[in-house]
Amino acid sequence: MAGGLTIGQAAAFVGVTIKTVRHYHRLGLVQEPERDSSGYRRYGSADLLRLVQVRTLAGAGVPLAEAGDLLDADPERFATALDDVHRRLTEQIADLVARRDTLHRLAHGDRALLPDRACAALARLTEHGFSPDYVATQREALVLARALVPEVFDSFLAWLEHWLEDPEFVELTKLSWEVTSWDPDDPRIAELASAVSDRLLADRALLAMPTGFQDQSDAASRYGLVNHHREEQSPSIARLNALVEANLRAAGIVVPYQ
Repeated sequence: MAGGLTIGQAAAFVGVTIKTVRHYHRLGLVQEPERDSSGYRRYGSADLLRLVQVRTLAGAGVPLAEAGDLLDADPERFATALDDVHRRLTEQIADLVARRDTLHRLAHGDRALLPDRACAALARLTEHGFSPDYVATQREALVLARALVPEVFDSFLAWLEHWLEDPEFVELTKLSWEVTSWDPDDPRIAELASAVSDRLLADRALLAMPTGFQDQSDAASRYGLVNHHREEQSPSIARLNALVEANLRAAGIVVPYQ
């Protein structure tokens, strides 16, 4: 052992592979020892120390491209560089935690795409006896609203939470969903549209758009994509919604035209 260690012995002592030691050599992080008379490279204590230092920095998350400069730096620059590495590692940890939480939320359905408040509202729809198809449609509308009209999202949630406390409106909404099976020319659709409009107008404050929203050039198209979601699948629902919007506009409520 007095003549030094072979590369295999040095790698084993340091806790890395021979391939890793050779990689350190290629990067110039650890100089290759001279060959002895038998043609073998022998690693002495200084070589082992350098290997341990590089391995430790790499294990702490320091990029190998920076490890050499760190080991050769003066104490002040070394400390500054380590602070920078610490900051980057902290950011990476925060990013990984966020990704882990997203995966956790994905495993729990809506919570990956919607805040807890919206998930609670969807749960209440189920508790009120709305059909799975209706709840799924509202879920999709909430996801779209959060992405396309974030200015309106909180107001929409407040509107939904408010009307879930109104038994009359809950029943009107359930009846509105039944319209999917009606003929688009069914006269009951106009009657239902009037009833829904009157109930909505009973609390006009909840129908107000955020200030300045309607002045945005793309407001109508963004709003329309959310408010008319899935209408193409049911001409009867499309007619009901159109009549309700017309009634609200006639009453002075701002409803963006798509």
